[in-house]
Amino acid sequence: MAVRLAAVTGATGFLGHYIVRALAADGWRVRILARKAHDSSQVDAVIGDLSDRRALRDLVDGADVVVHAAGLIKAPNLAAFRAVNVGGAANLVEALNDCRSGKHLLLVSSMAAREPHLSAYAGTKREGEAVVAAGLQGRPHGWTTVRPCAVYGPSDRETLTLFRAAAGRVFPLPAPRLGRLALIHAADAAGAIAGLCARAPAGRVFELADRRVEGYGWPEIIATLEAAVGNRVLVLPLPAPVVRAAAAMNMAAAKLTGRTAIFSLGKAREILHGDWGSAADRQPAPDVWRPKIGLIEGFRDTVSWYREQGWLPSVIPGRLAAGVPR
Repeated sequence: MAVRLAAVTGATGFLGHYIVRALAADGWRVRILARKAHDSSQVDAVIGDLSDRRALRDLVDGADVVVHAAGLIKAPNLAAFRAVNVGGAANLVEALNDCRSGKHLLLVSSMAAREPHLSAYAGTKREGEAVVAAGLQGRPHGWTTVRPCAVYGPSDRETLTLFRAAAGRVFPLPAPRLGRLALIHAADAAGAIAGLCARAPAGRVFELADRRVEGYGWPEIIATLEAAVGNRVLVLPLPAPVVRAAAAMNMAAAKLTGRTAIFSLGKAREILHGDWGSAADRQPAPDVWRPKIGLIEGFRDTVSWYREQGWLPSVIPGRLAAGVPR
């Protein structure tokens, strides 16, 4: 039997690395879109980006499934978000529609797309979903969208902020204390995506969360962080006006220094939104995928990796033993 070919955008990003590994483990041959030559025996690479229509046609040619995981999580303005999160999706749809044979597109979106009014990121992820659905309507190519919740795991620099706060023993909490947040380890999210590549119902939108699909309250998240890093922390609740003011100052500082701030006013609105839980009927069917990594195991695994890389200080003897302390 011929080896199936999966074409992947965003393969060099945090979640993308996990997706490539999960596909390879499931027996797929993997072809990726990359900005520069990729020295790996695990994948074939097409050099280009989401604005390069010829590269996108080369990427999808002959593929059995296309995983679109590329996207911006931070950008200086709405236009920059739209260029990638919407324009990139449109270019990929065009490349697919130039192909004669049908293939399935699996779009990796975000749970933030549920609330497109909150931020430029959330709005453009939702718009990208609409572009895919409209662009493939009536075409031989099916599509499925997945919306992962907050993804964490080894090599992630965005959630590193939470672990560093816990390691420092002072935890600013810029979120509703009674809010809920669904979480998923990157390996589990990638496993779901690989499973759907083989058995994806067309025209469906799924969310991805760990076994606690309804999400976690912040007291439990903080307690699990404490156990993982071996510290008790002082929680400093931040009122919403303080969070918004801090975001505005961070954006102003980023503009002055020429960098792009992920903590923007839009991100502040996302953080202050209290309902980021999911539900069982929004997840892929159990015969397609089941999450394997719980929060305690996942946080321990992540902290261990961070410490090996020197991203977190080493454990200090005499601190909390592993396990949730409350």
